[in-house]
Amino acid sequence: MTRSATAVRQVRRPRGEPRPEDFTFVTEPLAGPDDGQVLVENIYLSVDPYMRELMDFGGWEKGLGLEGRTLGRVIESKAPALPVGTVVLHRHGWCTHAVLTEADARPITPADGVPLSAYLGILGGTGLTAYVGLTRVARLQPGEDLFISAAAGAVGSATGRIARLLRAGRIVGSAGSAAKVRHLTTHLGYDAAFDYHDGPVRTSLAKAAPDGVDVCFDNVGGDHLAAAIDALRDHGRIAWCGAVAQYNTLDTPPAAPHNLFDIVGKSLRLEGFLVRDHPDAREEFEHFLVPHVQNGTVTTDETVTDGFHTIVDAFLGMLRGENTGKMLVRATPE
Repeated sequence: MTRSATAVRQVRRPRGEPRPEDFTFVTEPLAGPDDGQVLVENIYLSVDPYMRELMDFGGWEKGLGLEGRTLGRVIESKAPALPVGTVVLHRHGWCTHAVLTEADARPITPADGVPLSAYLGILGGTGLTAYVGLTRVARLQPGEDLFISAAAGAVGSATGRIARLLRAGRIVGSAGSAAKVRHLTTHLGYDAAFDYHDGPVRTSLAKAAPDGVDVCFDNVGGDHLAAAIDALRDHGRIAWCGAVAQYNTLDTPPAAPHNLFDIVGKSLRLEGFLVRDHPDAREEFEHFLVPHVQNGTVTTDETVTDGFHTIVDAFLGMLRGENTGKMLVRATPE
Protein backbone atom coordinates (compact mmCIF):
# COMPACT_ATOMS: atom_id res chain seq x y z
CA MET A 1 0.00 0.00 0.00
CA THR A 2 1.33 3.40 -0.96
CA ARG A 3 1.23 5.89 1.85
CA SER A 4 1.69 9.64 1.74
CA ALA A 5 2.53 12.23 4.35
CA THR A 6 1.65 15.90 4.64
CA ALA A 7 4.30 18.23 6.03
CA VAL A 8 4.82 21.94 6.65
CA ARG A 9 7.90 23.76 5.40
CA GLN A 10 9.12 27.31 5.74
CA VAL A 11 9.27 29.17 2.44
CA ARG A 12 10.59 32.58 3.49
CA ARG A 13 12.15 34.41 6.38
CA PRO A 14 9.65 36.65 8.18
CA ARG A 15 10.10 40.36 8.65
CA GLY A 16 8.72 41.04 12.09
CA GLU A 17 5.85 38.80 13.09
CA PRO A 18 5.56 35.54 11.12
CA ARG A 19 2.59 35.13 8.81
CA PRO A 20 0.80 32.13 7.31
CA GLU A 21 2.40 32.98 3.95
CA ASP A 22 5.81 32.11 5.43
CA PHE A 23 4.83 28.42 5.33
CA THR A 24 3.54 25.89 2.85
CA PHE A 25 1.87 22.49 3.17
CA VAL A 26 3.22 19.71 0.94
CA THR A 27 2.08 16.12 0.44
CA GLU A 28 4.55 13.48 -0.72
CA PRO A 29 4.70 9.68 -1.00
CA LEU A 30 6.31 7.92 1.96
CA ALA A 31 9.30 5.69 1.42
CA GLY A 32 10.31 2.92 3.80
CA PRO A 33 10.69 1.94 6.45
CA ASP A 34 13.92 0.16 5.68
CA ASP A 35 15.67 -2.30 7.94
CA GLY A 36 16.17 -0.78 11.38
CA GLN A 37 13.49 1.86 10.79
CA VAL A 38 9.88 2.44 11.79
CA LEU A 39 6.99 4.36 10.26
CA VAL A 40 5.26 6.56 12.83
CA GLU A 41 1.88 8.25 12.63
CA ASN A 42 2.08 11.45 14.67
CA ILE A 43 -0.50 12.06 17.40
CA TYR A 44 0.55 15.23 19.26
CA LEU A 45 2.85 17.95 17.94
CA SER A 46 4.39 20.74 19.98
CA VAL A 47 4.75 24.36 18.85
CA ASP A 48 7.21 26.41 20.89
CA PRO A 49 8.67 29.92 21.08
CA TYR A 50 12.22 28.80 20.18
CA MET A 51 10.96 27.92 16.70
CA ARG A 52 10.61 31.64 15.96
CA GLU A 53 14.39 32.00 16.25
CA LEU A 54 14.90 29.07 13.88
CA MET A 55 12.88 30.92 11.26
CA ASP A 56 15.61 33.58 11.17
CA PHE A 57 18.72 31.49 11.57
CA GLY A 58 17.82 28.32 9.65
CA GLY A 59 18.34 24.74 10.67
CA TRP A 60 14.65 24.10 11.29
CA GLU A 61 14.23 21.41 8.63
CA LYS A 62 14.13 17.82 9.89
CA GLY A 63 12.81 14.82 8.02
CA LEU A 64 9.78 15.60 5.87
CA GLY A 65 8.93 18.85 7.63
CA LEU A 66 10.28 21.04 10.41
CA GLU A 67 11.86 20.08 13.71
CA GLY A 68 9.62 19.86 16.77
CA ARG A 69 8.92 17.55 19.68
CA THR A 70 6.27 15.03 18.72
CA LEU A 71 4.48 11.98 20.08
CA GLY A 72 3.51 9.30 17.59
CA ARG A 73 2.58 5.65 17.27
CA VAL A 74 4.55 3.05 15.32
CA ILE A 75 2.33 1.71 12.52
CA GLU A 76 4.97 -0.26 10.61
CA SER A 77 8.22 -1.59 11.99
CA LYS A 78 11.46 -3.10 10.79
CA ALA A 79 13.15 -2.36 14.12
CA PRO A 80 12.71 -5.15 16.70
CA ALA A 81 13.02 -2.76 19.65
CA LEU A 82 10.07 -0.67 18.41
CA PRO A 83 7.17 -2.98 17.54
CA VAL A 84 3.92 -1.81 15.99
CA GLY A 85 1.84 0.05 18.54
CA THR A 86 4.77 1.54 20.44
CA VAL A 87 4.31 5.20 21.34
CA VAL A 88 7.49 7.20 20.78
CA LEU A 89 8.76 10.71 21.40
CA HIS A 90 10.80 12.17 18.54
CA ARG A 91 11.73 15.49 16.94
CA HIS A 92 10.60 14.94 13.33
CA GLY A 93 7.56 17.13 13.83
CA TRP A 94 5.43 19.35 11.60
CA CYS A 95 4.36 16.35 9.53
CA THR A 96 1.66 13.70 9.74
CA HIS A 97 4.13 10.81 9.58
CA ALA A 98 7.83 10.18 10.12
CA VAL A 99 10.30 7.46 9.18
CA LEU A 100 12.65 7.02 12.12
CA THR A 101 15.60 4.95 13.21
CA GLU A 102 15.74 3.52 16.72
CA ALA A 103 18.15 6.33 17.66
CA ASP A 104 15.57 8.93 16.61
CA ALA A 105 12.81 7.65 18.88
CA ARG A 106 12.36 7.31 22.63
CA PRO A 107 9.61 4.88 23.66
CA ILE A 108 7.01 6.37 26.00
CA THR A 109 4.89 4.28 28.37
CA PRO A 110 2.63 6.72 30.21
CA ALA A 111 2.46 6.14 33.94
CA ASP A 112 -0.93 5.13 35.31
CA GLY A 113 -3.25 8.10 35.46
CA VAL A 114 -1.00 10.33 33.35
CA PRO A 115 -2.36 11.60 30.00
CA LEU A 116 -0.19 10.98 26.98
CA SER A 117 -0.06 14.67 26.09
CA ALA A 118 1.69 15.38 29.41
CA TYR A 119 4.87 13.94 27.92
CA LEU A 120 5.07 16.96 25.62
CA GLY A 121 4.15 19.38 28.41
CA ILE A 122 4.62 19.14 32.14
CA LEU A 123 6.50 15.81 31.85
CA GLY A 124 8.27 16.69 28.61
CA GLY A 125 10.87 19.24 27.62
CA THR A 126 8.64 22.01 28.95
CA GLY A 127 8.53 20.70 32.50
CA LEU A 128 12.15 19.60 32.39
CA THR A 129 13.15 23.15 31.40
CA ALA A 130 11.32 24.52 34.43
CA TYR A 131 12.85 21.93 36.74
CA VAL A 132 16.40 22.44 35.51
CA GLY A 133 16.06 26.23 35.67
CA LEU A 134 14.80 26.14 39.24
CA THR A 135 16.97 23.40 40.73
CA ARG A 136 20.23 23.50 38.78
CA VAL A 137 20.50 27.07 37.53
CA ALA A 138 18.68 29.26 40.06
CA ARG A 139 19.07 26.71 42.89
CA LEU A 140 15.80 27.81 44.44
CA GLN A 141 15.68 27.17 48.19
CA PRO A 142 12.56 26.62 50.35
CA GLY A 143 11.04 29.91 51.39
CA GLU A 144 12.71 32.00 48.68
CA ASP A 145 10.55 34.43 46.71
CA LEU A 146 10.32 34.03 42.94
CA PHE A 147 9.32 36.12 39.91
CA ILE A 148 8.35 34.28 36.69
CA SER A 149 7.86 36.20 33.44
CA ALA A 150 5.38 34.96 30.82
CA ALA A 151 3.99 32.93 33.69
CA ALA A 152 0.88 31.65 31.92
CA GLY A 153 2.79 30.17 28.99
CA ALA A 154 4.01 26.60 28.74
CA VAL A 155 7.29 26.92 30.65
CA GLY A 156 5.93 29.61 32.95
CA SER A 157 2.98 27.44 34.03
CA ALA A 158 5.27 24.49 34.69
CA THR A 159 7.71 26.69 36.60
CA GLY A 160 5.01 27.97 38.92
CA ARG A 161 3.72 24.49 39.69
CA ILE A 162 7.17 23.03 40.28
CA ALA A 163 8.27 26.01 42.38
CA ARG A 164 5.32 25.44 44.69
CA LEU A 165 6.32 21.77 45.07
CA LEU A 166 9.84 22.95 45.92
CA ARG A 167 8.29 25.04 48.73
CA ALA A 168 9.05 28.44 47.27
CA GLY A 169 7.93 31.44 49.29
CA ARG A 170 6.01 34.18 47.49
CA ILE A 171 5.51 33.51 43.75
CA VAL A 172 4.79 36.45 41.42
CA GLY A 173 4.14 36.25 37.69
CA SER A 174 3.54 38.43 34.65
CA ALA A 175 1.05 37.60 31.90
CA GLY A 176 -0.49 39.20 28.84
CA SER A 177 -4.15 39.58 29.79
CA ALA A 178 -6.48 40.00 32.75
CA ALA A 179 -7.85 36.49 32.15
CA LYS A 180 -4.36 35.02 32.37
CA VAL A 181 -3.65 36.97 35.54
CA ARG A 182 -6.77 35.43 37.08
CA HIS A 183 -5.65 32.01 35.88
CA LEU A 184 -2.30 32.44 37.64
CA THR A 185 -3.76 33.41 40.98
CA THR A 186 -6.88 31.21 40.88
CA HIS A 187 -5.61 27.98 39.30
CA LEU A 188 -1.82 27.98 39.49
CA GLY A 189 -1.39 29.20 43.05
CA TYR A 190 0.52 32.41 42.37
CA ASP A 191 0.51 34.86 45.26
CA ALA A 192 0.34 37.85 42.92
CA ALA A 193 0.34 38.51 39.18
CA PHE A 194 0.05 41.46 36.82
CA ASP A 195 -0.78 42.20 33.19
CA TYR A 196 2.35 43.67 31.62
CA HIS A 197 0.17 45.79 29.33
CA ASP A 198 -1.14 47.79 32.29
CA GLY A 199 1.99 49.90 32.74
CA PRO A 200 5.77 49.73 33.08
CA VAL A 201 6.81 46.23 34.13
CA ARG A 202 9.20 47.75 36.66
CA THR A 203 6.33 49.52 38.43
CA SER A 204 3.98 46.52 38.29
CA LEU A 205 6.59 44.13 39.67
CA ALA A 206 7.52 46.53 42.46
CA LYS A 207 3.85 46.69 43.46
CA ALA A 208 3.40 42.91 43.29
CA ALA A 209 6.65 42.20 45.16
CA PRO A 210 7.28 45.29 47.33
CA ASP A 211 9.93 43.50 49.39
CA GLY A 212 11.77 42.15 46.33
CA VAL A 213 12.48 38.58 45.25
CA ASP A 214 15.34 36.13 45.55
CA VAL A 215 15.04 34.42 42.16
CA CYS A 216 13.80 35.30 38.68
CA PHE A 217 12.91 32.74 36.01
CA ASP A 218 12.88 34.85 32.86
CA ASN A 219 11.21 33.81 29.61
CA VAL A 220 10.93 37.30 28.11
CA GLY A 221 14.05 39.46 28.41
CA GLY A 222 13.80 43.17 27.63
CA ASP A 223 11.84 45.23 30.15
CA HIS A 224 11.02 42.10 32.17
CA LEU A 225 14.70 41.34 32.68
CA ALA A 226 15.41 44.96 33.65
CA ALA A 227 12.52 44.90 36.12
CA ALA A 228 13.81 41.66 37.62
CA ILE A 229 17.27 43.15 38.14
CA ASP A 230 15.60 46.02 40.03
CA ALA A 231 13.49 43.68 42.16
CA LEU A 232 16.16 41.14 43.05
CA ARG A 233 17.67 41.25 46.49
CA ASP A 234 21.42 41.09 46.99
CA HIS A 235 22.87 37.76 45.87
CA GLY A 236 19.74 36.97 43.86
CA ARG A 237 19.78 34.66 40.84
CA ILE A 238 18.30 34.84 37.35
CA ALA A 239 17.67 31.69 35.33
CA TRP A 240 17.34 33.07 31.80
CA CYS A 241 15.35 30.71 29.62
CA GLY A 242 14.00 32.78 26.73
CA ALA A 243 13.69 36.24 25.19
CA VAL A 244 10.29 36.30 23.53
CA ALA A 245 10.31 40.12 23.66
CA GLN A 246 12.95 40.23 20.94
CA TYR A 247 12.05 37.28 18.71
CA ASN A 248 10.46 39.56 16.10
CA THR A 249 13.15 42.25 16.28
CA LEU A 250 16.21 40.56 14.77
CA ASP A 251 16.83 43.50 12.42
CA THR A 252 16.50 46.07 15.24
CA PRO A 253 17.55 44.23 18.42
CA PRO A 254 16.66 45.93 21.71
CA ALA A 255 19.34 47.55 23.81
CA ALA A 256 20.71 45.76 26.86
CA PRO A 257 18.90 46.47 30.14
CA HIS A 258 19.75 49.97 31.35
CA ASN A 259 20.54 48.61 34.82
CA LEU A 260 22.77 45.74 33.75
CA PHE A 261 25.63 46.91 35.95
CA ASP A 262 23.41 46.44 39.01
CA ILE A 263 24.24 42.77 38.61
CA VAL A 264 27.67 43.74 39.92
CA GLY A 265 26.43 46.16 42.56
CA LYS A 266 23.95 43.66 44.01
CA SER A 267 26.17 40.58 43.53
CA LEU A 268 23.56 38.91 41.35
CA ARG A 269 24.08 35.86 39.18
CA LEU A 270 22.53 35.65 35.70
CA GLU A 271 22.85 32.35 33.86
CA GLY A 272 21.33 31.37 30.55
CA PHE A 273 20.66 27.71 29.90
CA LEU A 274 19.37 25.19 27.36
CA VAL A 275 17.53 22.12 28.57
CA ARG A 276 19.25 19.99 25.92
CA ASP A 277 22.44 20.30 27.99
CA HIS A 278 20.80 18.49 30.92
CA PRO A 279 19.61 15.08 29.66
CA ASP A 280 20.90 13.49 32.85
CA ALA A 281 18.22 15.35 34.83
CA ARG A 282 15.29 13.50 33.24
CA GLU A 283 15.17 10.46 35.50
CA GLU A 284 15.41 12.62 38.64
CA PHE A 285 12.77 14.97 37.24
CA GLU A 286 10.27 12.22 36.42
CA HIS A 287 10.80 10.56 39.80
CA PHE A 288 10.04 13.91 41.44
CA LEU A 289 7.02 14.96 39.37
CA VAL A 290 5.14 11.88 38.12
CA PRO A 291 3.56 11.08 41.53
CA HIS A 292 2.21 14.64 41.75
CA VAL A 293 0.60 14.31 38.31
CA GLN A 294 -0.85 10.93 39.23
CA ASN A 295 -2.47 12.17 42.43
CA GLY A 296 -3.77 15.38 40.85
CA THR A 297 -1.58 17.78 42.81
CA VAL A 298 -0.22 18.91 39.44
CA THR A 299 -2.54 19.10 36.45
CA THR A 300 -1.63 19.51 32.80
CA ASP A 301 -2.01 23.08 31.54
CA GLU A 302 -2.70 22.79 27.80
CA THR A 303 -4.30 24.53 24.86
CA VAL A 304 -4.97 21.93 22.15
CA THR A 305 -6.04 22.46 18.54
CA ASP A 306 -7.44 19.56 16.52
CA GLY A 307 -6.18 18.53 13.10
CA PHE A 308 -2.77 18.73 11.48
CA HIS A 309 -4.05 21.55 9.28
CA THR A 310 -4.16 23.80 12.38
CA ILE A 311 -0.43 23.65 13.12
CA VAL A 312 0.58 26.96 11.51
CA ASP A 313 -2.31 28.80 13.14
CA ALA A 314 -1.44 27.20 16.48
CA PHE A 315 2.18 28.31 16.15
CA LEU A 316 1.27 31.88 15.25
CA GLY A 317 -1.36 31.99 17.99
CA MET A 318 1.17 30.79 20.55
CA LEU A 319 3.54 33.60 19.54
CA ARG A 320 0.68 36.07 20.03
CA GLY A 321 0.00 34.65 23.49
CA GLU A 322 -3.35 33.05 22.67
CA ASN A 323 -2.53 29.89 24.63
CA THR A 324 -2.70 29.17 28.32
CA GLY A 325 -0.11 26.58 29.26
CA LYS A 326 1.36 24.30 26.61
CA MET A 327 0.18 24.76 23.01
CA LEU A 328 -0.30 21.39 21.28
CA VAL A 329 -1.72 20.15 18.00
CA ARG A 330 -3.63 16.86 18.04
CA ALA A 331 -2.97 15.52 14.56
CA THR A 332 -4.87 12.26 15.02
CA PRO A 333 -6.89 10.70 17.86
CA GLU A 334 -4.94 8.89 20.56
